[in-house]
Order: sequence, then structure tokens, then C-alpha cells
Amino acid sequence: MNTFGKENKGINHLSSLIAVVIVLAGILAGAAYYIYHQRQQMSRLVASFDLEKETLADDFNELSLQYEGYKFSVGNDSLAALLQTEQNKVQRLLEEVRSVKATNAKRIGELKKELETLRKIMRNYVIRIDSLNLANEQLTREKNRAVQQYRQASSTAEQLTKELEKQTERVTLASRLDATDIRLIALNTRGREVKRIKQMEQFMVSFRISRNITAPVGEKTLYVRLQKPDDDILVKNRSHLFLFEGKEINYSMKKIVEYDGEELLVTMYWDIEEFLSPGSYGVDIFADGNLIGRQRFLLGQ
Repeated sequence: MNTFGKENKGINHLSSLIAVVIVLAGILAGAAYYIYHQRQQMSRLVASFDLEKETLADDFNELSLQYEGYKFSVGNDSLAALLQTEQNKVQRLLEEVRSVKATNAKRIGELKKELETLRKIMRNYVIRIDSLNLANEQLTREKNRAVQQYRQASSTAEQLTKELEKQTERVTLASRLDATDIRLIALNTRGREVKRIKQMEQFMVSFRISRNITAPVGEKTLYVRLQKPDDDILVKNRSHLFLFEGKEINYSMKKIVEYDGEELLVTMYWDIEEFLSPGSYGVDIFADGNLIGRQRFLLGQ
């Protein structure tokens, strides 16, 4: 009887121990699951913090690139300096984002607010830049119109100048005197025309100034150049010069006449004191700085 009771107590005690072990095992299993679950949540949370930090860094970097782009697109130095200042601020905050711990939720939140503020500032700058660009485009269009109008005006003025020059040239040509019926006659001592050079004592040069109602009237100085076959000019004095085409050249004879626009007969005489050789002699007549007549004559022996 006693032995049986002792056995029953031992069995009951063992059962209690087993039950306690089972309960403890259950508690440990639950604790292990809870710890695992918490670690899993913590890992997901840390990954979320890291992703949030990385996204924030990307946003700051993108904003910095926007400032960089606008900074070089504006032509206003003052505005470009302000954009540079704001970009420097973005760069400093970007460096802080990269160095701050992902789990520092408070600072991450503050940096997000800083980002929003900087974005608002950027939007204001974008409005100013767009306004300046529109103004510059308007100024450019106005400048192009002004340049085009100036070119058109210059072209018109140039055409008018050319036309005026043509008209002036026509008037000048129309008003220029013209010597016609030019004659070179060799005379002897009796004033008779001769053909042999050894008998020649004097040249008579005669010509007519044509009628020209457009030519200026008044006193005219006529110059005659007698050219020998060797192209030398017959002169009495090498100081006898007149201006032609910007140069001073010798003349053989000159005469002052009164011209009233009607045809005028002019006669001039040259005393032959030089040795003359047979050949082609030239007579050139000038007035008002222009060559108004030219003729060649053949003198024999």
C-alpha cells in the first residue's frame, strides 16, 4: 500500500515537471518568434529609412542640377549670382543628407521641409527667368525689326545715292563742253597755208565750242596741247601747267573766252620755233578740267 502511494507521487511529480517544461518551451518559442518578428520589422523600417534618405538625396541633387542649368541660361549677372548662392545652399544640405543617419527621423523631416522651401524659391526664380526670357525675346524681335528697317533704309538710301550719282553724272556729262570741227593749219610768213614743214612758220588751231544750254555760262579758260610724233608736247615754258584728273600737265596754248551757251568759234596761233619732223601731230583741247576734243593730223616733208 505504501509502495503504491510512493509510485503515484513520483508519477505525479514527473508529470508536473513535463508540463512545466512544455509551458516553458512554448514561452520560449513565442519569445523567439516575437524577437524574430521584431527584427524583421526593424529591418524593413531601416530599409525604408535608407530608401527615404536616398530619395531625399536624389531630390536635392536634382534641384542642384536645375540651379546649374538655369544659372548658365540667364544673361543677367545679378540673377546668376543669386542662383549660385541658392545652389551652394542646396549642395551643403545635400552633403548633410548624405552624412546624416537614416534613423535620425527628426533631422530627415527637417531636411524635407528645407527641400520644399528651396523648391518654392526655385519656382519663384523660374518665374523671374521666364519673365526675363520673354522680355529678351521681345527685345530681340524689336532689335531684329530695327536692324531690318535700318538695312532697308540703308539699301533705299544707297539706291537713291546711286541714282543721284547717275543723275549728277548725266547732268555733268550734259553740261560738259564739246569741241568740234578741230583743225590744225600750217601757215607761212605771209599767213598762207603750206604743206611742207620747212615752210611752216606758224600753226593755226581752230575749233568750235558746240551749243549747250545746260552748260554753265561765263568766262572759260581753254587749254590746247600740241603733241609731236614722238609724244612730246610743244611748250614755250615748262611752267605752263594746268590741272587735269588730279595732276598738273603742260599746255601749249590757252585762251580765255566768254561762253553764253551758243556755238562759239575759237582760233589760236602757235609760233613755230622748234624743229619739226614729219609724222602724226595731235591736238587736245581742255575746258573746265575735262578733255573736250581731240584730233590727229599728218604733216609731211
